[in-house]
Amino acid sequence: MTETFFKYLQFEKRLSRNTLSAYRIDILQFESFLKVSYEVDNIAEATYPMIRSWIIQLTETEILPRSINRKIAALKSMFKFLLMQGFIAHDPSTKVTVLKSAKRIPSFVRENELNVMLDNAVHADDFEGTRDKLIIELFYGTGMRLSELLGLTEQSFNMGERTVRVLGKRNKQRIVPFAASLVPLISDYLSRRSDIVAPQDTAPFFISASGSPCYPMLVYRTVKKHLAATTVQRKSPHILRHTYATHLLDRGAEINAVKDLLGHSSLAATQVYTHNSIEKIKKAFNQAHPKA
Repeated sequence: MTETFFKYLQFEKRLSRNTLSAYRIDILQFESFLKVSYEVDNIAEATYPMIRSWIIQLTETEILPRSINRKIAALKSMFKFLLMQGFIAHDPSTKVTVLKSAKRIPSFVRENELNVMLDNAVHADDFEGTRDKLIIELFYGTGMRLSELLGLTEQSFNMGERTVRVLGKRNKQRIVPFAASLVPLISDYLSRRSDIVAPQDTAPFFISASGSPCYPMLVYRTVKKHLAATTVQRKSPHILRHTYATHLLDRGAEINAVKDLLGHSSLAATQVYTHNSIEKIKKAFNQAHPKA
């Protein structure tokens, strides 16, 4: 039953690999809780009080509300599926509500710091140095996610139009423009890449020196190495996505355009970046207004 649900999420809902992994962990944790606390082996026999007691137990272990809310979302999705398939007659999760959590303002690299980082970064004059420089520039130049970067192929790029086709969450495609300064970087990388593997439109764009597809930890290490030159606390590819969005809004980009560039499904997801811009405006006001 549980495996059928996971296949449904993978092939019907087309959730990302990371989301699938998180949902699997959450569902298996709840199943373990049912066995230990209630001696219930079948998740279809779960009741609202059982779900509520699990959530209470999670809060007592000081798990962050946003993490608990993700687990609640996984359960709700599971029971909705069981109801749809006729495994249960009533959904015990309908009365379950999400926990209130403080909105976290995304961290980002300030523009002057980022320019210094990009200008002063030392890259070896070889394939890996060229690749790593392009990875950093693409993250900041397009705002794409890690999974989206790893999903790129040679066919993703339109060098004439200076755009890249990105496959986002739930297989949603979007076209993202990039700066002219990226064109020679991409061309240089492709030239060096062709010495390792034969050009192929559908092959992974980013590869290792051995010719195998790049993996997440390789990209993480590359980003962490470069962000070490900045004061930002968290050092991950997503920080460069936050930085991309914040800098666009700081320079007057229309929020709906930024929403489309990021591939957000709702404006609410993009509005979180306006907090950074508002803080910048407040600081300018406090420094310049006579009565501030």
